Amino acid sequence: MKVCLVGSSGGHLTHLYMLKPFWKNQDRFWVTFDKEDARSKLKNEKMYSCYFPTNRNLKNLIKNTILAIKILKKEKPDLIISSGAAVAVPFFYIGKILGIKLVYIEVFDRYDKPTLTGKLVYPITDKFIVQWEEEKKVYPKAINLGSIF
Repeated sequence: MKVCLVGSSGGHLTHLYMLKPFWKNQDRFWVTFDKEDARSKLKNEKMYSCYFPTNRNLKNLIKNTILAIKILKKEKPDLIISSGAAVAVPFFYIGKILGIKLVYIEVFDRYDKPTLTGKLVYPITDKFIVQWEEEKKVYPKAINLGSIF
């Protein structure tokens, strides 16, 4: 199985990195911001840099959508996993069009209201994971797997 792990640098990248017991034996690649924490954490990983800032930035949304098309057609992953943030949106929608399975993990610090990215990808995900039982009030079809910390 080939896995695409996509997310902003910082906490979102850390969430994905904590899934190492899952992805360490998978063919994989990463899509994140070209920032020091990402370069350091992913120094021995295949990484594609995406455009930022992403929050409510239409220009970079368009650029990241074009990037998603190019990367996903080239790499042909079987699965895309993300914990946010905005860079996940174009990768999930292009991935859905291409028939790629989508797994989204809502961030740990949101237990009573949705993130913008969560709201945008919730309708199209194959599995939507939450880390608090309370989040199932916000995302009824979500699966609570508990904390990944």
